[in-house]
Amino acid sequence: MKPDPIRLLGSALAVLWLVAAPARAEDAAKRPVDAMAQLASPQAIAEYRARLQQYLEARQEYEADASAYWSAISEKRRGRNAKRRDGEPVTPDDYVLVQPPVYDGPKRPVDPQPAEKPAPGRERKAIPLVGDLLQAAAQHYQIAPQRPAAELEFKRAYARAALAAGLTREQAVRVYAFETGGNGGHDMQSGLSASRPGSRAISTAIGYNQLLTTNSVELMAEQGHAIVAALIEKAARLSGAPRQALDRKIAVVKRMVAFARSVPDQWSEHEKLGNQPQGWAIHAMVLDLDVGPLLQVHKLLTSVRFARQKGHSRPLSAAELEMMNLTGDGTGLDMVTMPQALREQVPTANFFQRSGYERNPVAIRHNTVAKLLAVTDARMDSNSNNPGARELAAAF
Repeated sequence: MKPDPIRLLGSALAVLWLVAAPARAEDAAKRPVDAMAQLASPQAIAEYRARLQQYLEARQEYEADASAYWSAISEKRRGRNAKRRDGEPVTPDDYVLVQPPVYDGPKRPVDPQPAEKPAPGRERKAIPLVGDLLQAAAQHYQIAPQRPAAELEFKRAYARAALAAGLTREQAVRVYAFETGGNGGHDMQSGLSASRPGSRAISTAIGYNQLLTTNSVELMAEQGHAIVAALIEKAARLSGAPRQALDRKIAVVKRMVAFARSVPDQWSEHEKLGNQPQGWAIHAMVLDLDVGPLLQVHKLLTSVRFARQKGHSRPLSAAELEMMNLTGDGTGLDMVTMPQALREQVPTANFFQRSGYERNPVAIRHNTVAKLLAVTDARMDSNSNNPGARELAAAF
């Protein structure tokens, strides 16, 4: 990665300041680190310590309740999984039917005595951007994904792939509307927006279905044979330079499939590959006009097939498909197969790990399965009226 010129400039100015003003630097170094601490009176310190003790006791009590609750969530989930493996029916008793405990005690008081050293901040993990993915593809596979001349070209390719796979226009368009707000492009990355200057990527999720790097690696490992077969079928209808270009792309995709299959077929293993530049290169193919639509369609198609394999013959609504897309097939199907009366009762917490739930304000606010599906449907309804979603619907 190239050095940041702004950061280098800042470092140079810092060095210049130290050279030009050694006396100021020396004076600053001699200041007592506890100068501000001397401003805190004994009474303020005693009050702080009393309030801190109250806070710690309240948090300890809350943590005990929360730990017991989330342990019960995990235990119930294991029980449901075992029942499904044995073909036994799942009942309301197999869920935790109360909402998670909420901390309502005192806030942590502010220490009147500043620390001598600031607490070390948690280092932000660098998220690869589209440019990083393209660079990795060029470096490791000597390929530049074929980008569309216009967004409509990619949407038409996506619509063809979706229909060929058996997905409906409603499923594809409404999932797109939910994931991208109804205006996203094929290279839209989560957190980034041209309308929000200074916005920052919050994940590696890209495209109409917002695939993560790990998704792309996993799809290449598990569905690579089908993707290669579709590309070969298309190549058979071409000739000349277009045929040669697609043949070269097929050879690259085969190498990517081999890399993705070089580890056990487990999410954690695919995640490790996805964090490597070669995994970034695979993720870059989400942007490719031939491969990208296939990767994204297969992400939805695997959920549809999983539901069928588990005996769920009724077509999935777009909101149900989105639940599987968001939470994983097994967890999503748990919600999809639930009767409406139970959906009204079961808290969304049953389908999350504690850390994930506490970072998810939507699941907290819409805290039953019925409410979560309803808000997903409502967002799909609203976003489907946006220009990008209407354009994708017209592409079918």
